[in-house]
This record gives sequence, C-alpha cells and structure tokens, in this order.
Amino acid sequence: MTHLITDIDIVNATEKENDPACEVKITRNSGFSGRQLYIESYGCQMNFSDSEIVSSILQKDGFNTTNDIEQADLILLNTCSIREKAELTIRKRLATFNQIKKNKPEMTIGILGCMAERLKSKLLDEEKIVDLVVGPDAYRDLPNLVKIAEEGQKGVNTFLSREETYADISPIRLNSNGVTAFISIMRGCDNMCSFCVVPFTRGRERSRDPHSIVSEAQNLFDQGYREVTLLGQNVDSYKWSAQENNKARLSKITNSNIINFANLLELVARVNPDLRVRFSTSHPKDITNEVLETMKAYENICKYIHLPAQSGNSRVLKLMNRTYSRDWYIDRIDAIKDILGQECGISSDMITGFCSETEEEHRDTLSLMDYVKYDFSYMFYYSERPGTLAAKKYEDDIPLKVKKKRLKEIIEKQNQNSLERNQQDIGKVFKVLVEGYSKRSQEDLQGRTSSNKVVIFKNRGFKKGTYLDVKINSCTSATLLGTIVN
Repeated sequence: MTHLITDIDIVNATEKENDPACEVKITRNSGFSGRQLYIESYGCQMNFSDSEIVSSILQKDGFNTTNDIEQADLILLNTCSIREKAELTIRKRLATFNQIKKNKPEMTIGILGCMAERLKSKLLDEEKIVDLVVGPDAYRDLPNLVKIAEEGQKGVNTFLSREETYADISPIRLNSNGVTAFISIMRGCDNMCSFCVVPFTRGRERSRDPHSIVSEAQNLFDQGYREVTLLGQNVDSYKWSAQENNKARLSKITNSNIINFANLLELVARVNPDLRVRFSTSHPKDITNEVLETMKAYENICKYIHLPAQSGNSRVLKLMNRTYSRDWYIDRIDAIKDILGQECGISSDMITGFCSETEEEHRDTLSLMDYVKYDFSYMFYYSERPGTLAAKKYEDDIPLKVKKKRLKEIIEKQNQNSLERNQQDIGKVFKVLVEGYSKRSQEDLQGRTSSNKVVIFKNRGFKKGTYLDVKINSCTSATLLGTIVN
C-alpha cells in the first residue's frame, strides 16, 4: 500500500515498502524566461516545504522554475538521509546527470538538505559532478554559493543554526493544487532517537514566530487555499516566546507568555472556520491532553494524528531511545480515542528488524497494530545510518532475509487493518474537501475527510476547494468510494 502526497509529480516510483524516498516532487514550469531553476525534492514534507523556500530565495536572485531538466541552468536535489536506500537513490540520480552536464557544461548542480549536511564537503570528492553542498540552515547563502560555483569554485555551507526558521520568507508554492499547502512552524529535533540522523542533519529544535505563522495561514486562505498542514520534524514540541525560540534554552526560562503547540493550533484554527488545519509529524511524548482538547474544540482542526510508534515492544523502544514504553504509548492512543472518538484517524511509522529484536518482540509490534487499528502506516526494515547512536552502540544483527519477512508481515497486517477501518465507514456521511480530479479519471473527483482518508466520487462540476457531504458506499484498503448527498 502506497500513500503519496496528492500534489506531487512522481519522478521515480520504483521504490517500495512505503519508503519516504519514494516520494519525489519536482518544480513546475513558471512560464518565465531568464535563468532556469530545477529542483527535485526527496523524502519528507519538510523537504518539500524547504524547496519552496529555496525557490523563493533564488527567485529574488533572478531564477525562474522549470520542470525541464535540460533547460535548467541550476539543478538542485533536496535530499533525504533517513535510510541508506534514500541516499542511493540520489547517487543513482546524479549518475544520470552526467550526459546532461556534458552537453551543457555551464550548468550548476547542487545537493541540498540532509544528505548534504551528513556528508558535507565529502560529497564533492565522492560525486565530482556536484558543484554545491548546502545544508538545511544555509539556504539564505545560496545566491552567493551559486555565484562561487559559476566562477569555477565549489560552494559549501553546512552550518547548523540555533535560530534559523526562515519565518520572513514567503514560500513559492511549487506544486500547489491551490487547495492545500504546507506551513513550516519549527525546525530541528532534540529527541536523539538512536536510529535517526535528523538531530545531526537538522540541528536543535527552534520554533517560528506564531504571528508569522498565522499571517501565512491568513494569506493562504485569502488566496483560496482551504487546508494548511503545520510542519516540523517534531511539530507538537513547538514552543515559542518573544525572548527565545530555541527549545533547549526556552526550557530554562520561567515565562508565562510561552506559546505551546496547543496554543498555536487554536490561533491558526481561528483564522477562519473554513480553513482546515492539519499537522505532521508528532512525537508521542508531546501529544498532550491539552492538544487533544484543542483539537476537539475546533471542527476545522482535522481529527487525524500521525503518531509514530516505531515498535510495539518496550525493550526495543528503550534501545531506540524513544523515551516511552508500550503501555505509555497505548495510554496516549486511549486518550486520543476517548477525547476525539473512534473515528479519529491515526497513522504510524514502524521499523522492523531493529538491533537484537526477537521474533516475540516482533509479534509485540503486530499486536500493537491490532490494538490501535492504524488507518495506515509507513513501514520499513531497519537500515543502519552512520553516526547515529544505534550505529555506535548496537550490532545490526538481524539478517536481511528476516527483516524482509517481518516487514512483509507488518505490511500484510496494516493492509488488513486499513481495510477494516475503511469498511467501518460504509454508510456514513463525511464532510469532504474537494482537492481536484481523481488520479485515474476526470469523470471523478477526489478529496479527503477530516481523518485524512481519500474519498473518490463522481464529478458533478464542483470546484476545487469546495466542501461536500459524501456518503460512503464501498471501499478498498486505501480509498473510500462515495456519492455526494448535498
């Protein structure tokens, strides 16, 4: 089962196993002449959002976007390092650029994002075709670095900031459907999960000024957008004050005027009742009852939570440094269902085959999936990442054959649970936000429910951005099928 963001152009969909490296977004043709910028963005929603920031910065330097790589003067790959497979995808992609570069030697090629931050200038030695290496906190320096590269030098900036949030930059909506948009609200992660490179590639947590977030949401609504997704590596840990935006330093300040995530959700929800509000990605430790009660209080805050469990076994969770046990996680699931109801959508990330995981511990993950009944999950087998705590402390001792077998089992389990959850919606009526045509036919429209389920229904001439009541008649494990009732 593959779940892709609905407004992306797929460049390479050969990866399987619900890998974030499968999701690729490319720039679209702006229709303007002048220097041409082409960006491919890999991985998470934060990368997609960052590419919109990069495009805005470079537009002021005279670049317009293109979807034709051979017309580009500047090619940027915004990369993911979450798994080895993600980095291999980038390296294979670079290999395809060699002929293009030969035909157009003045072309500049750059690597952005997490892979750039992890490998730094080493990338220049390993990939001779690369001219620029730029980390996630150094995008303001891109015009200068591009100039350096165009003069024949290599440009590198992988400085990690404790302050940078790009709050003052208005993103260019690269692949917008005109209905849904991302708003980045915080950057970095302080959690130090043992398997994860994000703290090393994205730096410490810092939160964006809430006034700029609300202003961006208002501007998007005024432009016709009807849904925003608040983004962050650890979105629900958002915390800001007028004196400090860095979470580590903010925790040491006694200040009653601190804006937390629940406060921010309310501020954005109050922009307009017709503006849906979503958020991603959450850490279980930060989904407080205050957040859940705020979600309950506002109809336009979508009743959907992405809550990565990673494992269903307490010992494995401790090895992963997730800071919670199986029972604690279940308590949060129970709180979600008690406060928001059984129809609240819940999704997860799962890693199978982590260091020393036994068959019994794997079955604990399967039983957790049965307890929660996730609507969908992103599922992986463990991929050791250099520099992480797990790579330093634990042996990657589960054979690949076993990892793949366990992954197959959790995928099968998730497909069963997804189908069961969708079947429970048959006969019910949901408020659906129309996002555009169905991927398969312009005779059908598609939209999503508050719980983030995709609904397909006959096209009766309704415009994108319209809210409709749709009765569900049938389903698959991934999609609801219905008819308009209003």
